Amino acid sequence: MEQVKPLDTEFLSWALGDTSNLTPEQAQKLSILRREDVVKPTFYVGTGTCGLGAGAGETLEAVRAFVKDNNLDAEIVEVGCVGLCAVEPIVDVQLPGKNRIAFQQMTKDVTPAILDAIVNKGEVVADHVMGQYRDEKTAAWDGVIFIDEHPFFAPQTRWVLANCGLMDPGSLEEYIARGGYRALKKTLANKVSPDDICKEVLESGLRGRGGGGFPAGRKWMFARANQETHRYLICNADEGDPGAFMDRAVIEGDPHRLLEGMALAAYAIGAQKAYIYIRAEYPLAIARLRVAIAEAKANNLLGDNILGSDFSLEMVIKMGAGAFVCGEETALIHSIEGKRGMPRPRPPFPAVSGLFGYPTIINNVETLANVASIVDKGAKWFNAIGTEGSKGTKVFALSGKVNRTGLVEVAMGTTIRDVIFSIGGGIANGKAYKAVQIGGPSGGCIPESHIDIEIDYESLKTVGAIMGSGGLVVMDEDNCMVDVAKFFMDFIQRESCGKCTPCREGTRRMLEILNRITRSDRNESEQDTLERFQSIIHMEKLGQIIQDTSLCALGQTAPNPVLSTIRWFRDEYEAHIFDRKCPAKVCSELLKFEIIADKCKGCTLCAKNCPVGAITGTVKQPHVIDAEKCISCGLCMSNCRFDAILKK
Repeated sequence: MEQVKPLDTEFLSWALGDTSNLTPEQAQKLSILRREDVVKPTFYVGTGTCGLGAGAGETLEAVRAFVKDNNLDAEIVEVGCVGLCAVEPIVDVQLPGKNRIAFQQMTKDVTPAILDAIVNKGEVVADHVMGQYRDEKTAAWDGVIFIDEHPFFAPQTRWVLANCGLMDPGSLEEYIARGGYRALKKTLANKVSPDDICKEVLESGLRGRGGGGFPAGRKWMFARANQETHRYLICNADEGDPGAFMDRAVIEGDPHRLLEGMALAAYAIGAQKAYIYIRAEYPLAIARLRVAIAEAKANNLLGDNILGSDFSLEMVIKMGAGAFVCGEETALIHSIEGKRGMPRPRPPFPAVSGLFGYPTIINNVETLANVASIVDKGAKWFNAIGTEGSKGTKVFALSGKVNRTGLVEVAMGTTIRDVIFSIGGGIANGKAYKAVQIGGPSGGCIPESHIDIEIDYESLKTVGAIMGSGGLVVMDEDNCMVDVAKFFMDFIQRESCGKCTPCREGTRRMLEILNRITRSDRNESEQDTLERFQSIIHMEKLGQIIQDTSLCALGQTAPNPVLSTIRWFRDEYEAHIFDRKCPAKVCSELLKFEIIADKCKGCTLCAKNCPVGAITGTVKQPHVIDAEKCISCGLCMSNCRFDAILKK
């Protein structure tokens, strides 16, 4: 356990209570901790995993060197990801009396000059400005956009991500100053009944953000209704979807928000032990969780008799081995128990018989991160936004062929178009939008014809997609949808636990069919040709069988990428099957290469690099590709210096 120093008990007493009648000294203390103004230059460096991947570690060293070289009495704060991953590394600068201002693309090479300009000369390097934070207590920078007007942030409703990128994730004081642990203190001090907490969460309309969308409050009530006196709470932070990083960013940027939500959830269901099941591949998130747990325990916010009440809670971090199937709740339970991560039939559901046979509630990071705000502000506050069946906000990891990739949080009911084109800035490189994969490997693709669909649990199902945990992978005209389906099916097939035949064998057969229709017809038998012609029919039948008969939700949703792409991009499948062509020119074995005689200079590089001797010609004369010998490897094109080779 990390060793931390307990906070001043007097501070905890008034900071966790009613802050409407604070003394001037107390109000100033909170203002300082919220960093509404600073007494010395302060530099905030985004050192979440995404920032570090963009070079923030070197940027941090450059900031430290600048402070040392200029003999500055300054503070350097490492913060999480603010969300706009496309422009990292990000460094915020806050000078006394001035608004906090964020700079983007702060590589180690440009950092010294930009910091010198603003600190020593009072000048802002416009090329690297992301925006300034609005604050009534400090002066604004002239000619600098406000962050809340930035096209990436303006359409968002940041509740779960409210603190991410703004505060020190390793500071319990800062979290408390921003209203943290007040909901827990109010609940325990006023002896609010666990049933009332469950009802409040149910009335808020909060649904599981991990993919299933089951009402959280109702699930909690199932556990409370059980006569067992021993119960468990599990936070599912096993984020396995390709392109998803929501849980990681929340934990790295605001770990106490998760811990407070878990404490309230454990209180509501009557659990005295809680597990955070997190991927071992998230070392930074794990490190920050450990520090946060130690801080909370040292200040009686976790552990025995929390805040003087009769409620006790032990928090345990359990690192998973990275198996995708462990995102399924019964497989996750088996993993915590030390068994192989494999799902089991339900019922009984975990709320009745879960971890070690006791009632267990499993919610994901985002679900639990909403709980403290709901308890503090009330159900009506939460359900004031959203749609009839989907309340509150949803966090998405926006990635792929979009200009502004990153972490976004929008009100339920926002359209896919708004997320991609307003927040994401549209498709990169001026290409045309083709589809977005939502819900990860078990999700589905949404084509251009349905891009105005609202983000809502029920609406997405009508187009063959699911909300999932929140991955949004954007694809443009250069993507082959058959290849996309093959990628996700290959992932699902490799990650299948193998317990049930429909998922184990069915996904393998679907992958074999996808491989068959993207291969060259060279040496293809008549039987192979017949099976290729029947590919779509076979995949649709297989997909339906897998959905109907698989043991767990992962298997039941495994065919979604294939079925949704067949539904919306059937013409691409038919081109692969019948015309033996890939319209997007992605499937290499279906490509044909041709030398443009007018451009060919006869340099012979293509012939020299062809591994099968399919190119002939004399020096300084146009060459020719023998289509029968060509294996479509593309080496001729990559070695041609005159753009004389056409791919079709």
